[in-house]
Amino acid sequence: MAPFDLTRNELHVGGLPLSLLAERVGQTPFYAYDRALIAARVAAVRRVLPQGAQLHYAVKANPMPALVGFMRGLVDGMDVASAGELKLALDAGTDARCIGFAGPGKRDAELRQAVAAGVLLHAESARELQVLAAAAQALGVPARVALRINPDFELRGAGMHMGGGPKPFGIDAEQAPALLRALARDGLAFEGFHLYPGSQNLRAAVIAESLQRSLDLALRLAHDAPAPLRYLNLGGGWGIPYSAADKPLDLAPVADALAQVQTGLARAWPRAQLVLELGRYLVGEAGIYVARVIDRKVSRGQVFLVTDGGMHHHLAASGNFGQVIRRNYPVVIGNRLQSPQRETATVVGPLCTPLDVLADRLELAVAQPGDLVAVLQSGAYGATASPQAFLGHPPCTEVLV
Repeated sequence: MAPFDLTRNELHVGGLPLSLLAERVGQTPFYAYDRALIAARVAAVRRVLPQGAQLHYAVKANPMPALVGFMRGLVDGMDVASAGELKLALDAGTDARCIGFAGPGKRDAELRQAVAAGVLLHAESARELQVLAAAAQALGVPARVALRINPDFELRGAGMHMGGGPKPFGIDAEQAPALLRALARDGLAFEGFHLYPGSQNLRAAVIAESLQRSLDLALRLAHDAPAPLRYLNLGGGWGIPYSAADKPLDLAPVADALAQVQTGLARAWPRAQLVLELGRYLVGEAGIYVARVIDRKVSRGQVFLVTDGGMHHHLAASGNFGQVIRRNYPVVIGNRLQSPQRETATVVGPLCTPLDVLADRLELAVAQPGDLVAVLQSGAYGATASPQAFLGHPPCTEVLV
């Protein structure tokens, strides 16, 4: 079931009918994110977290400043993947002690910034550890370090595999013991581990298995650590449904696995903090992308709705951001939800490329120029994951309502 109410004739976002919201925004295309839906999703996650576990927001999923500021009041910390995201998290008022900084290619300057800020670095290579040690010595402040581990297993069923096998992410599990033994010599403040096997997973049993295997690996590696384990980030990777073929993630098995992980961690390291890092799952279903129909064309019997938006704003919906076989996002004519007049139409943008497709031969309400096309499930990996400068068309805007 979609988080947005599709039973009325017009889509409502943040309590506003879509046509009125478009007037308020003052332009199309735009993204709109619903505060109430985000808060409800965070509350739902809180209900399945074991007592004492922390919830972090992965800023990369949606770094809109207003949204990051809103999330700051809902979660326990932020996970960032660049100096730019670090600035966003700090500007939002996030406690530096509750920020984790991951990413496989951190520049020397970024590492120094993070040490100066006092955030926890998820180190992903031996070279990063060397730079961190030099930065800590030069700045006269400790470098807080958690090793991001590339596990010796792969998360089946993930949309994108971030761990297992040869990967640019993290430190191979078999290389970690030697690096851990060198941390004390280099004067680095070890705190724990970060494991993120994969993303966009809708299979609860696979996520549960990954959580347990990640804990087992972390506890094994902790024997070579120079200090007690204080932090264990087991990532997230929880998926959301993007098509009718997708079933929403069943949280019950995940909740059971998290409880077992928390118990096992507390038994081995009573002062260790379990952290869950989620991005897409928290905001993905709370956002829409809205474009206006500017032309209606029929080409050899096929209806095309040409809009003022497209793949330059929403690369993921076009199928060009991680999809192997293109599947339509859920798309509706936002001001004609209950119209009895239906047709099969393809929604395209204004770009001079056949890749600029937002919906391919999808059953929609019959639309005319001026109507509003809404792409659902668009709260994550939208505007900033798209080539907005492509072909010189105007950028879209974003609103939090």
